[in-house]
Amino acid sequence: MKAVCWMGKSKIETLNVPDPALLNPHDAILKITKTAICGSDLHLFDGFIPTMEQGDILGHEFMGIVEEVGRDVTNLKRGDRVVVPFTISCGNCLFCRKQLWSLCDNTNPNAHIAETLDGYTPSGLFGYSHMLGGYAGGQAQYVRVPFANVGPLKIESDLPDEKVLFLSDIFPTGYMAAENANIEEGDTVAVWGCGPVGLFAISSAFMLGAARVIAIDRFPERLELARKLGAITVDYSEEDVSVLTALKDLTGGIGPDCAIDAVGMEAHSNDLQYVYDKVKTALFMETDRPGVLRQAIIGVRKGGTLSIPGVYGGLLDKVPFGAAMNKGLTMKMGQTHMQKYMKPLLERIEKGQIDPTFLISHRITLDEAPEMYKIWRDKKDKVTKIVIDPWAEKKAA
Repeated sequence: MKAVCWMGKSKIETLNVPDPALLNPHDAILKITKTAICGSDLHLFDGFIPTMEQGDILGHEFMGIVEEVGRDVTNLKRGDRVVVPFTISCGNCLFCRKQLWSLCDNTNPNAHIAETLDGYTPSGLFGYSHMLGGYAGGQAQYVRVPFANVGPLKIESDLPDEKVLFLSDIFPTGYMAAENANIEEGDTVAVWGCGPVGLFAISSAFMLGAARVIAIDRFPERLELARKLGAITVDYSEEDVSVLTALKDLTGGIGPDCAIDAVGMEAHSNDLQYVYDKVKTALFMETDRPGVLRQAIIGVRKGGTLSIPGVYGGLLDKVPFGAAMNKGLTMKMGQTHMQKYMKPLLERIEKGQIDPTFLISHRITLDEAPEMYKIWRDKKDKVTKIVIDPWAEKKAA
């Protein structure tokens, strides 16, 4: 089969690789009908996530048709159409029973690596390093799905793939980010980053009662999508624009009630902090560029809530934790507890409350994926979201 493989920092190739096979009784094999490139895949492309190995299959946003099931899979059969969450959960451990699905204790076979770095391991993830399980991802024609009784969500309506594909990650992730922000009716919410997760966080903030959302980014196509969702936008790349000043001006000097950092470890800014972080990460003296996190802590109002769906990987420098303490902030973060959100959000799609296809800018083949990683990393061609048809053929030039 064809698959998109990580071959080194900034090097992706589409290769012919062996088809996956059932390894355990609770596995299923899926024929993938749609998959996507996530913004967090760019952290792998840029070499920010350790323990990747040459030939690893990328991709954690995918859906498809069940091709084969192991003998212990009781809720799926060949021919079922499913969306698969990017996190892998056993359904039986303490954390799964508490609905903390992304903290599952039993699905990371390389738990010792994560435990060495973080003290404890989260769940395994598809296509996202050996530290998080070494599972093959879904930017491919087929994939093995472990614990198939627990993760996949059956789609029994005739909704097209593109309307339900993002239940695999970015829609639930944006929704949990808004929920983690403790939004109350009438609140003002600031969202840093208008990529896919940020855009779904904006939509979700309005669903949860926000009166105003202030969206912060620098790319016109993303800011335009945010405005279409009803957000007020701040383009920090404009001359003389200060995000912190803009937030005060828009909130009567108080600051937004809630802040959502939908950017994470590769933040960009126009100030000296960005240069500082860029140099330190290049010299391996810092693992992440936490410019947005610093800004969100300073920008949110006293007693406010900071929600962090953006991915961070290691040790952060110059984070103003004293400001967070003295302002009495609540901070919530983590990978998405997917099973908690997938079915309720599917119902919102079925009722027509949201059409998740609004952010798709590119539809490509597996062969076009390596080039599209570069285009998205470099923010060219007005990319907002890339969907891959793994069975389509690349058109002749």
